[in-house]
Amino acid sequence: MAITFERIVPLLQISEREKAWEFYIDFLGFTLDWERSIEPGLPLSAQVSRGNLVLRLIEDPSNSSSGVRVRVETTGVEELQRELASRKYAHMNPSLERAPWGELVVGVIDPFGNRIYFCEPIPTDA
Repeated sequence: MAITFERIVPLLQISEREKAWEFYIDFLGFTLDWERSIEPGLPLSAQVSRGNLVLRLIEDPSNSSSGVRVRVETTGVEELQRELASRKYAHMNPSLERAPWGELVVGVIDPFGNRIYFCEPIPTDA
């Protein structure tokens, strides 16, 4: 049997459910696929998605690491930037940047220090 890799699902550390939902669902427009904990009062695990992009949000007080960086190859980055700007999220208004290596980039930082960069190649005839 051949080895195949299907997709990458980043695990992002969160510490407050409400702040995570405000950022990922209300601001970025993700859908909550599921959330659960082993039993009430234990840390939360959740999955959010938007199109083909799937993220796992993990509440784990024993793991204080955050600050993950995720690069998402995207089409429609300009439209995404306009969409996010229209939502008037109090903590961020991401801009559209032209990276010197030939991409349009919209970067966001969640309330827990995780960074997501939505990147789209600039056509060579542009």
